[in-house]
Amino acid sequence: MKTYLNVLKSNRDLIWVTLFAIAMAMLESAVVIYLRELYYPEGFAFPLKETSYTVAITELFREFATLIMLIAIGILVGKTKIERFAWFIYSFAIWDIFYYIFLYLIIDWPLTLSDWDVLFLLPIMWVGPVWAPVLLSLLMIIFALCILYFSKTNITTTISWKEWALLMSGSVIVIISFCIDFYQYMTTQFPANSIGELFFSKHTFDYAANYIPHHFNVGLFALGSTVILLGIGRFIKLNVKPRSKLTRN
Repeated sequence: MKTYLNVLKSNRDLIWVTLFAIAMAMLESAVVIYLRELYYPEGFAFPLKETSYTVAITELFREFATLIMLIAIGILVGKTKIERFAWFIYSFAIWDIFYYIFLYLIIDWPLTLSDWDVLFLLPIMWVGPVWAPVLLSLLMIIFALCILYFSKTNITTTISWKEWALLMSGSVIVIISFCIDFYQYMTTQFPANSIGELFFSKHTFDYAANYIPHHFNVGLFALGSTVILLGIGRFIKLNVKPRSKLTRN
C-alpha cells in the first residue's frame, strides 16, 4: 500500500511540475512576443535592435528570476539533494522546449530549427541555432527521469564525483560553444577595450549593437554533449548494477 501511494504521489508531482513548466514557458514566450512586436514588427533577426538601458537590465533580471523559480520548484518538490537537482533540470528542460513550441504556434517562429536565437544573457550573451538547446533539453529530461526512477527504487542513489566531473565539464564545453562566437566578435571588433568594459558595463549592449552570429561551433557542442552523455550513461550503469545483483539474490 505504501509503495502504491508513493507511485501515485510521484506521478502527481510529475504532472504538476510539467504543467508548471509549460505555464512558465507560456509566460516567457508572451514576454518575448511583446518585445518582438515592439522592436521587430517585421520579424526577428540579427543584429539586435537598440533598446533602452532599463529594458536591457530588466531582461537580465527576468532571466535571473526565471532560474530562481525553477530552482525553487526543485527544492519544494524534491526530498533529497539528487531529487531536487532532477526536478530542477526536468522543469528547466520542459520550460525551454515549450517556450519554442509556443513561439512557433503564436508567431510562426522559428521557421526552422536552424534559426539563430539569443539563448541566455548571463554572464555574457549565448547564441546558437534552436536545435541545440532543444537537444540539450531532451538530454536533461532523460537524465532527470532516470534520477527520479532510481531514487524511488533505491534510496542509496547518488551521483558520484566522477559523474559530476563529466556532467560539469561537458556543460562548460557546451556553454563555451554558445558564447565563443559573440566573445570573438566583441574582442576582435573592440580590441582596445577591457573584458569588463565589453561584457559587464552599461555600454555592453552598445558594443553588441552590430553583432550578427557568424559561426556555431558544432564540433565543440558535439564534444560537450558527448561528455554529458558519458556522465549520464555512467550514472545509469552504476545504478542499474546494484538492482541487478539484488534481483539475482
